[in-house]
Amino acid sequence: MSALVKVSDDGHVRTIALNRPEKMNALSQELAWGVVAAVDEAAKDDNVWVVAITGTGSAFCAGLDLSGAEPYSPHPAMTAQLDDISWVGQFLLSIRKRCDKPVVGGINGVAVGAGLGLAMATDVRLISSSARLMAGYTRIGGSPDAGLTITLPQVMGYERAMRFMMENRTVTGAQAIDWGMAGEVVDEASFDTRLAEYCASLCEWSPITLRLLKRGMVKSSESHDMEQQLRYEVSNIGRAFSSQDGKEARAAFLEKRKPVFTGR
Repeated sequence: MSALVKVSDDGHVRTIALNRPEKMNALSQELAWGVVAAVDEAAKDDNVWVVAITGTGSAFCAGLDLSGAEPYSPHPAMTAQLDDISWVGQFLLSIRKRCDKPVVGGINGVAVGAGLGLAMATDVRLISSSARLMAGYTRIGGSPDAGLTITLPQVMGYERAMRFMMENRTVTGAQAIDWGMAGEVVDEASFDTRLAEYCASLCEWSPITLRLLKRGMVKSSESHDMEQQLRYEVSNIGRAFSSQDGKEARAAFLEKRKPVFTGR
């Protein structure tokens, strides 16, 4: 398991914590794949009844590390070459399809871009009163990935999801309840305690009941092909990032200036 992911067990609860606090848990490929591996491992362990995903430090996940990080894949070279979903699609597949146990998102701080995608892939979410949620793709010349074209319309409806992403809105703390992005807001000071209490309370139910409940809920939501949609997302963000406007957006973001777009 990557050192960038902290895994701990408390009874039947396994907590997976993104552990790159100096970067606000921004996603390197190693960190992202480490989260996927940790969820897959929890899914196979019958002693784990509930999984929690949270961040260390003040952030949940600040999204993709745009400053650059070393390439990484857990797959052999040929398999990595043929992988058309990568970690960004595996968040949703690992949490919703391969793990039939409840996965609780402990959104302890900012969640942006693919970090928001990871948060929204969880089954239920507790959010800190100080946390901020933002898609951020328009700001960097990208298009939604990490399952957000699936999960955001599910929780808030089509138009709200369009507005949230298109207008680059930020949702904070209790607003996330109104937008359907979380089920409970918690004071920052008591967040870790409440997350642990909530996960423990789920363990009072039969794990068989919880797993079958989740299987049914996920099955009912799959009116589309999840993998096909994830491939479509990855294809779109590849086009967006490779465009001149995409390169300009990222340069302006890093240089802290207003971008100049040409539609190319």
